[in-house]
Amino acid sequence: MSEFRSEQSFADMALPSAVLNQLEALQFTQPTPIQQQAIPALLAGANVLGEAQTGTGKTAAFGLPALAQVDANLKATQVLVVTPTRELAIQVAEAIDSFAKQQRGVSVTTVYGGSAFGPQIKALRSGTTVVVGTPGRLIDLLNKGVLKLDALRMAVLDEADEMLNMGFIEDIETLLRSVPEQAQRALFSATMPTAIRKLAKTYLTDPVNIRIEPVEKAKRNITQRAWQVQGMTKMTALARVLEITTYQRALIFVRTRQDTMDVAEQLQRKGFKAAPLSGDLNQSQREQTVSQLRSGHIEILVATDVVARGLDVPEITHVINYDLPGDTESYVHRIGRTGRAGREGEAILFYRPRERHLLKHYERATNGVIEAMTMPAAQQLNEHRQDLLLQRIQQTLATDVSDVQGLLQSWLEKHELSAEQIAMALLQQENTRQPMFMAEEKVIRAPKIERQGQSKKGREERRRAGPRRGADVDFDTYKIQVGKTHGARPSDIVGAIANEASLDSRYIGQIQLFDSHSLVELPKGMPKDVMHVLTKARVRQQPMAIEVTDAKVARPPRKEHRGGGAPERKRSSRSASGNGSKRGAARRFS
Repeated sequence: MSEFRSEQSFADMALPSAVLNQLEALQFTQPTPIQQQAIPALLAGANVLGEAQTGTGKTAAFGLPALAQVDANLKATQVLVVTPTRELAIQVAEAIDSFAKQQRGVSVTTVYGGSAFGPQIKALRSGTTVVVGTPGRLIDLLNKGVLKLDALRMAVLDEADEMLNMGFIEDIETLLRSVPEQAQRALFSATMPTAIRKLAKTYLTDPVNIRIEPVEKAKRNITQRAWQVQGMTKMTALARVLEITTYQRALIFVRTRQDTMDVAEQLQRKGFKAAPLSGDLNQSQREQTVSQLRSGHIEILVATDVVARGLDVPEITHVINYDLPGDTESYVHRIGRTGRAGREGEAILFYRPRERHLLKHYERATNGVIEAMTMPAAQQLNEHRQDLLLQRIQQTLATDVSDVQGLLQSWLEKHELSAEQIAMALLQQENTRQPMFMAEEKVIRAPKIERQGQSKKGREERRRAGPRRGADVDFDTYKIQVGKTHGARPSDIVGAIANEASLDSRYIGQIQLFDSHSLVELPKGMPKDVMHVLTKARVRQQPMAIEVTDAKVARPPRKEHRGGGAPERKRSSRSASGNGSKRGAARRFS
């Protein structure tokens, strides 16, 4: 693969005057590094393999030279851009359309699944110049004989690594095999896994290899902070962060589609302007949601990695990783949603002890530092609410209050009330609506094991026996809608409860598995918000739907020593996988 280096302005490039005039109107003056290298290479007729992160200007890097090669008099598809998601397809199409405003006869059409075929087929049959779409819908249109590539001059794969992650590799190969041999090809990706390099080697002849290193300056305006989940549930912590933090728009990343709805619903109940964004929404709903985020009708978006790919809303000031991503590339993409257009941004991570090692990987990937953060305590939250209320009162008193002043004077004269009593009553109403004197909820934790002064033999016995369960804990029995038929194991249930409830696993009692449900012992007096979280928690992709029950967990049978004497209780250790805790003392069986 050949290398290419260039230091030019847009005016120095062989772009059509109509394109240059439009760039000037859009106030595009200095090309980004990927544009400086890719545009001249594509204008020279070369194939391009570009590796650059999201937000580096890849759309213009292929869109501008593509527009330079189209024939406006030819009513046929001449440029094809393939993207992994509908959101990115719409964004790319809008960008190319804006670049082509002064090119008469050039039209751009977006095609994607989840939308009616009719308008898309009509646009293609009318001879649209540029087609931007997702793999599945493009193949459908090819098979219908509606999308014709005979006159194609350039084919572009954008975010190729994401298409690989989403399982589109076979669809991509099908599309590339349909591209005429004489057409130019360009492949852009944030990373270059082996499968993408193999794809490029197969379908790109002698491509110009362009790699843009992550620029430290691009991450310097994003502050990264991390909180270790402890002392409260993640939902409680999230609500506190959002209440204390001054944000313009916030993007919260979760793991699954169901999580987007659960987290958004809980935030809405707490008074936040939140909405989910997931693949469960149809296209019009997703477009409306993003539009509402831009306009401010929605201030918080709860999304998964896939649907947020390509989301470009400059007003996003905070990205919160409610669930951590599985790889560093996804993390870089996530935090790249903030700090856009030179603005300051902040990325916040919630991590569990077993996930601590991921922070070092994230720091290396971003060439940055992730600072430890503490969660606002109840007293800090109280003071914040009190200060805000006082500010509102002061602001109100600075306005015209003559209308209510007469009413107050009338009450003071006609009723046995003082101004102080009326003020206290109104403050109490406000305190009922949003408590200003909260205390920290008691977190159930196992007592520390005192090891000082223990003999070596004693320590060995303690390790063999495992951590002891709190002797003063009373248990209730709960029923969860997960059982053997779902592939559940006791360790799965322990892990889910310990993680979601921040509950020390030594305070999870007996577990008994049945075919379609299970019974589990938990301490009495579990907080309501914790139980709500557990209701939504999943084991083996199945909602636990936990509820208290009068049923009792059966005890495992005891075995007698061969020589008689005291019975021996059969012990079974459970895996620490999924809960980050030590071996449990309580017995689990199925």
